Parts: sequence; structure tokens; C-alpha cells
Amino acid sequence: MPNLPESSFFWIASVICPLVLFLCGSIPFGFLIGKWNGVDLRKTGSGNIGATNAWRVLGKKWGSLAFAGDFFKGLVPLLLFKCLTSEWSHGDGYQMLLLGSGIAAILGHNFTPWLGFKGGKGIATSAGVLAAIIPAAFGVTLATWIIVMIPTRTVSIASITACVMLPIATVIFNYGQWPVFVFSLLVGLLGIWRHRSNIARLRAGTEPRFGQPKPSADGGEKK
Repeated sequence: MPNLPESSFFWIASVICPLVLFLCGSIPFGFLIGKWNGVDLRKTGSGNIGATNAWRVLGKKWGSLAFAGDFFKGLVPLLLFKCLTSEWSHGDGYQMLLLGSGIAAILGHNFTPWLGFKGGKGIATSAGVLAAIIPAAFGVTLATWIIVMIPTRTVSIASITACVMLPIATVIFNYGQWPVFVFSLLVGLLGIWRHRSNIARLRAGTEPRFGQPKPSADGGEKK
């Protein structure tokens, strides 16, 4: 990277980095994988383009691939960003730029411009972003997701619980870093907000459990 003065670097990076991360996050892997298999995930299953619906509709192999795509599009660009900007890592504004770029990646997934600004719930992409920025807090959050997922077999319950745990874990592992705490709180609240339809189904007792028969293309269930 050119040896730019710090002020010039941040002026340029503060525009370019969030935009690049937003575009990376906006790649709709689940939708593309569905189309590859002749299925529009927006019109089957839950109607979501995320990994859970891809898994339920297309099966384990394609669902895993959708999850990997969504996870790594949050992780890899941020790790590359940290690598390329390591010499500025203690400069003023660097942390805010890093956190803002992470938020941009999540928003890119949630509101992808390629699908009319409609996207997934952002959990897998958020996981990649968190793993890059606050790995210790992410580890606790991931463990929480697994612990809740095993007995409930309900992805939404596990994801919402993990969103609640995230800022708590951040306080523990990043104590005193208020920008990081606010970042984790925003990520958690955004994740919960994106699950509001799941919350409604949970209250109605109609939320499907993981491993139930996958729906057919017309929205019914395959026996």
C-alpha cells in the first residue's frame, strides 16, 4: 500500500473500505446457489436467501456452502483490511473505520442491492465479521449458539440468544472499549430485529425445527 500520510489515508479509506465491505457482504450466495439448482429461495421455504433456508430447501451440501459463502464474505475482507492497514492500527480513527466496515458488510447482506435491497438475516455474515474483529467474544457467542441449538433444534432461538450474549461477552473480553461494545450491541440488536418474523412464529408455535422435512418448491413439505 502506498505510504500515504495518515490523514490522507483515512480520508480515502473511510469512503472506500465501507463501500468495498458493503459490496462484499451484498453477494447473495444463498440466492445464487438456489438459482444454480433451479430454485428461487425467495419463493420457497421461509422465503429467506440465507443458509438456513438453503439447507432446508436444497439440503445439507448446498446449505453448508451457502453458510460458508456468507461467513467468509464477512471474515476474509476484514482480515485483508487489517493486514493491509496494520501500520495504522494505532492511529486515530482506525478502530472506528474497522468497526464501521464490519457493520457495512452485515448491512450489505441484509439489504443487498442486487435483490431490491432485500437480503438475509445476517447471522452467518455477522459471525464472519465478529470472528475477524472480536474473536474471543465471538467464540463465547458461538458456544452459546451451539448450546442452545442442541436441545431446541431451532435456529432462530439459538441465533436470538447468541445476539443477546454478544454484547455481554464483549464487555467481558473488551472491557472499557466502548466503541467495540456499541458495535457489538448494534450487531446484536440488528440480528434480533431481522428475526422479528421468527419471533412471531415462535409466539404462534409455528416456527419449524431444524431437521424437519424440507419444503417443496410450492411451499409445502416433502415427505
